[in-house]
Amino acid sequence: MSPKTKTAAVPAQMHPIRLELSGPRLNASLGRLVAQCEASGGVEQYVRALALKRSVFREVLGADGAAVARLEPHEFRILVPFLPTVRRRIGPWLARPTFDALRDDLVRLMEALRDTSAVETRMAAFGECCNPAGRPRWVRDLAAEVLHQLAAERFPLMTRWVWDAAANTGVLREIWFDGEDGTRIDVPDSYATFLTLREELGGFLAGNGVFRDVSEYVDLLCAQVYAEYICTQGGSYLRVDFSTEDDPSQYTRRLLGLDGIPGDARPARAHSIEGETAGA
Repeated sequence: MSPKTKTAAVPAQMHPIRLELSGPRLNASLGRLVAQCEASGGVEQYVRALALKRSVFREVLGADGAAVARLEPHEFRILVPFLPTVRRRIGPWLARPTFDALRDDLVRLMEALRDTSAVETRMAAFGECCNPAGRPRWVRDLAAEVLHQLAAERFPLMTRWVWDAAANTGVLREIWFDGEDGTRIDVPDSYATFLTLREELGGFLAGNGVFRDVSEYVDLLCAQVYAEYICTQGGSYLRVDFSTEDDPSQYTRRLLGLDGIPGDARPARAHSIEGETAGA
């Protein structure tokens, strides 16, 4: 991989996004990810855990989101432990009548599954039913997780820790070529940007011999990059959600919600990588 990557392909209706990513930084993070995973059964254990997480979302919400309209609070609570930047804040939204408004938001979000051109509009409006006066910022992460878990092939992980243009922080910031702290990266946190980032990272992984489960590997690499940032920089909003142990592997698991897999649902040996289940 060259120091700077080329512009990746995005759907024809979107303006191309140019990302200038650092090959050496990605190589270093990938190497550390593989090394850390070896201590707990290898990267494949994490890949299987991510696949299990997605299967839970599809079982609760329906593979095409068809079950969302009938969703009950006790069913949605099954998903909450898998949402690391949401689970400590969503409690008040899980009681009626607020939950009914949340369900209405989720139903409208499902329009993006049928028509990806609606994703920007639906994500921007998500949370208005619950709190039209002012949506908390974490609702973006909730919308992003739901779309990604139901249709990862169409929706890359679009959470704030991957890229938050307003805060100028996230994975993109950490792997930007020649990026310096405080330098403003003029790239929107749009659907096109996340698609391009996934394309770039997928190409990087292919150059390192990864040709299967690419979506899962992209998520793992992103989590590793941001976990390292949390440990080295601190002062992140994520430290409110997680403990302050400076162990990147702990943050990597928690960023992806792998610590939320219940003990009785874990595949063989998965207990070694997922930690304790977090409450809502």
